[in-house]
Amino acid sequence: MADSAERHQEVTIHVNKKPVEVERPRISGLGIKQAAIAQEVDIQLDFQLAEVKDHKRRIVGDDDVVTVNKNSTFVATAPDDNS
Repeated sequence: MADSAERHQEVTIHVNKKPVEVERPRISGLGIKQAAIAQEVDIQLDFQLAEVKDHKRRIVGDDDVVTVNKNSTFVATAPDDNS
C-alpha cells in the first residue's frame, strides 16, 4: 500500500533556516517544534510558529496540522519578539 508507506516517510523541512527531519505528510505545529528542538534548533515550545510560503507567513498553532514536503519552510519566534 503506497498510502500507508507515505505516512511513515521522513522529509527534511526547514525551521529558522536549519534542516529538520519530520514524518510526512501531515504533522502538527507542536510536532514541528518538538522535532526542531530534538534536532538542536535553538527554539522553545512556547515560540510562535509560522509557515513561510510565497513570501507570506501563516501562523501555525500547536494543534494545527499542516501538510509538509521538502520545500516546507517555517519560522519560530520567541513570544516577546516584535519583528
